[in-house]
Amino acid sequence: MLDLIAHNLAPIMFITVMAMLLIGYPVAFTLAAGGMYFFVVGVELSHISPEIRLFWPLAQANMNRVFDIMRNDTLLAIPFFTFMGLILERSRMAEDLLDTIGQLFGTLRGGLAFAVVLVGALLAATTGVVAASVIAMGLISLPIMMRYNYHPGLAAGTIAASGTLAQIIPPSLVLIVMADQLGRSVGDMYVGAFFPALIVVGIYCAYIFAVTLVKPEWAPALPPEARPLGDGGRSLYLILLIAVGLYFIGYYYVFDHLRFETRVVWSALVATVLPYGFAIANRAMKLGYLSKMAEQVVIVLIPPLALIFLVLGTIFLGIATPTEGGAMGATGALVMSIMKRRLDKKTLMQALDSTTKLATFVMFILIGARVFALTFYGISGDRWVEELMLALPGGETGFLITVSIIVFILGCFLDFFEIAFVLVPLLAPVAEKLGIDLIWFGVLLGFNLQASFLTPPFGFALFYLRSVAPVKAWYDKTTDRMIEPITTKAIYTGTLPFIVIQIFMLGLLIAFPGLVTHYKTDPLILDQSDINEEINNIGGGGFGLPGSGLSIDGGLTLPGAPSLGEPPNLGGPESGGALPPPGGLPAPGGLPAPGGATGLPNFD
Repeated sequence: MLDLIAHNLAPIMFITVMAMLLIGYPVAFTLAAGGMYFFVVGVELSHISPEIRLFWPLAQANMNRVFDIMRNDTLLAIPFFTFMGLILERSRMAEDLLDTIGQLFGTLRGGLAFAVVLVGALLAATTGVVAASVIAMGLISLPIMMRYNYHPGLAAGTIAASGTLAQIIPPSLVLIVMADQLGRSVGDMYVGAFFPALIVVGIYCAYIFAVTLVKPEWAPALPPEARPLGDGGRSLYLILLIAVGLYFIGYYYVFDHLRFETRVVWSALVATVLPYGFAIANRAMKLGYLSKMAEQVVIVLIPPLALIFLVLGTIFLGIATPTEGGAMGATGALVMSIMKRRLDKKTLMQALDSTTKLATFVMFILIGARVFALTFYGISGDRWVEELMLALPGGETGFLITVSIIVFILGCFLDFFEIAFVLVPLLAPVAEKLGIDLIWFGVLLGFNLQASFLTPPFGFALFYLRSVAPVKAWYDKTTDRMIEPITTKAIYTGTLPFIVIQIFMLGLLIAFPGLVTHYKTDPLILDQSDINEEINNIGGGGFGLPGSGLSIDGGLTLPGAPSLGEPPNLGGPESGGALPPPGGLPAPGGLPAPGGATGLPNFD
């Protein structure tokens, strides 16, 4: 019996810990306790199976692994982005965006649904937290959509699906954790996920448009009395053209002497600040140059768009790291809240308290996962997972489909932090061995987790929406009538089309990996003769620099120094000197210099 346990300890440990997690035991403590328990078992059985490489002194490595977590700068981005999202949520930015964009699209059938999708994308790009997005839009937009006779399933499904965009649109916390666990750059992960995220938003809008054609009564346009701002008119298009014109003028004429990244930043700053300032002045001084709609759109939309550019733009341009971008985003969220006079001590303390809880939650799960991983790798669990995955039929495609199914099912029961910290480190080496790009793999898992958030009956987004959706009929003063409640069945059925969209998107990403791998840049290939010419020109001011006296052919000539073109006279047997070492002058460290007497490589 002991032989059977010793030779199958890895699958026993994995299945036991997963079962405990699915039962509902606290994740961090389950992982840590499982890791320590099976560490003891493994040490006691190590004399039976050569696959068990555990011994008592190895337990001390857990302390170093915990300190490695504390030294991980990448994880600092999690509290920064969480704090930014919570501040923006409590400053009622979502309410302003939904009201403004809803009226902007109000004349269209399905205008409110389009507004929910677009606001969901904007909130995802500023908050990165699914719960905040779903709850905020459920509280604000769901009653309005029901007031104007939207189909309950369409309304609930649109809100739930749009809220889960925070899973995949940068600066998503999922992508930060994925990048950390896969050992890849967070910036590359953001760039890789950007285009697929835009495609998903476009498909959501296309689905709503199709519904308005097939079932127009499910998504009616807003009546005129529900649009007090009226139409944007010419002034809205005019100020948009002015903003675009300012950007191009700044980019090509005003800031043309600066580096590319700096030109983009300053041009975008001018193109947003000037129209925003004009709209503020138009409202304060009642100039009347802009319509109410144009004025509201500029004042409400520009600050969050500027914040998105401050965070994502600086990361994509390589100006800031994700951690620095998160710090700037948190500062920008505070500034926006102060400007709108919606930041008080209570709001700030609530945001800090929630951020601390989430950051602590993540850190404890990560510590538990590290303890689990030390034992699991010590009993050759990584080899067991690798052999199991590599034995799947279909090679790379079979592996991706199997992993997608497993993650999809686990995502219905476990939080994405648990999946990322436990499962992803085990799958990453297999993916790399199969030649799968890990950024592409991480984005695939992110989309998979987004779909699992919507899947009945355990999707987290469904629970968030259910917690704020009305469960009883309620009286609406605006329309002077009773409105039916949102049933759980309506929430579940409404999300099914969006789940199909997510599965379609997964297939699209598997079929066209270039949608993600565009983050890679082509390597710079130089001709060898060009390299030799540039190096030989250094002595005569090559690369636009003053002459340094260095020449591959003529050596280095400096006052009071021997020429490197010929080795100095180190003496010979006839002069009593030591013979030079083979290969010429000694290189640093006492090793023979490669490439001849000068120690320089032979470029010819």
